[in-house]
Amino acid sequence: MTDLSTIYRLSLLAAFCFVKAYSSSCPVLECWFVQEKAGRGGGLTAATTQEKSLLYIRKEPHSHSADTQTAPSDISPDRVYFITDPAGTLCHRSLNPPKGSVEKPHCEINPFLPQPSSLKWVAALTDSALSPIYLQADWFSTAHQGLNQQLTVSTIMRAPTGTKEQNVILSVTSKTASVQSRLGEPVLLDCGFWTDPSSPLSGSGFAVEWRYQFRGDGRLVLAYDGKTDRLADTEEEGATLDLDSLHKKGNASLILQEAKVRHSGMYICTVYLPYLVAQVAMELEIVEPPSLLIHPSPLPLAVPGQTLTVQCEASGFAPLTLELSWEFKGADGKSMPLGSGSVTGHRQAWDGTYSQSTRLELDTSTLDLGSGGELTCVAVHLGGTRRASANLNVIGFSTPSIEDSMAMVGVALVLYGLIKFVSWSFTGSGSDEAAKQDKKDK
Repeated sequence: MTDLSTIYRLSLLAAFCFVKAYSSSCPVLECWFVQEKAGRGGGLTAATTQEKSLLYIRKEPHSHSADTQTAPSDISPDRVYFITDPAGTLCHRSLNPPKGSVEKPHCEINPFLPQPSSLKWVAALTDSALSPIYLQADWFSTAHQGLNQQLTVSTIMRAPTGTKEQNVILSVTSKTASVQSRLGEPVLLDCGFWTDPSSPLSGSGFAVEWRYQFRGDGRLVLAYDGKTDRLADTEEEGATLDLDSLHKKGNASLILQEAKVRHSGMYICTVYLPYLVAQVAMELEIVEPPSLLIHPSPLPLAVPGQTLTVQCEASGFAPLTLELSWEFKGADGKSMPLGSGSVTGHRQAWDGTYSQSTRLELDTSTLDLGSGGELTCVAVHLGGTRRASANLNVIGFSTPSIEDSMAMVGVALVLYGLIKFVSWSFTGSGSDEAAKQDKKDK
């Protein structure tokens, strides 16, 4: 009994170790090595070259030997790199698709040149004009986009000169590559960073910067000097950082206390170490569905041959893309599309939201509306489909229903009976008077 129990526990332990090893496996990333083309320049933008490369990711150095790895024939041995990432950021499941998967994570690797920054919230990191000997190495930066936008990663790596053994010194990540929010709600834009504690640069402080870009317009949202513990004077109202979590956990997430239309756009989170910089970008879209209102309300009674004008106002929505249409549902339950009507242009309110209206000319002489039904205004928007309805009553319609026809026949029969009764009453009274007069004459 004891042996069986021991065997059972050992099998569980082995299964646990297998699952743990499998779940913590790091990927081999197919990547593009991009660099400026050597040679003559002269253009506004430097020409670049792209080469296929392969990145073997590991959490511990020398966990697999370069001698045992063989690169595909279409990849030069000079473009095979062995990257040690103790934080395991590059081992995320979104960067490690199943074998045979058509979709691949995006990966780009570039040469990187360490240099000081002149920004006032970064300059304190490199007060000394001397560059440490530590910088005398081969430096690279990488940019990664995981499957389904689950993760965005940017790293700075160092390799001893002439080697392909790279170590991640700084990594910046975001789990919110694309964010949607309703108006007035708080928004969290995720950004975190990790620094190699064994690097001499990691103990010299850091700086964080958030910038906003939209259609060529850009602004500084927030900047923080972690070495002197100061926020820049250009801090935007309602934008904050959790400074305690920033220092303890590397949580540089931006918090917008109340979402406004003007917040839609691209946000760039940049983290600085002395001589090093890495950044990730994310999109924020404020999505607010429209409110609908039909005029006039209630709708007036309609007469066959009359043209009824109805208007539908959509207001308070963002972004501005909106589709407006009309439909009519008769008493028999059948729906009939009536088109989009006459749609106006967009108008923008003080809070940045938009409004738009459509006018419908409802010609009752050409449309079979029966005795009436339900008229509905439909608005299709990124925030969802919205509907507003009003009852439409048609009087004196030319094609009554069977029930209405039977009722009219019944009314006619009743009227006929009354007329006959009155006629008989008057005829009977006249005959009696004539008889009395005849007797009197005699």
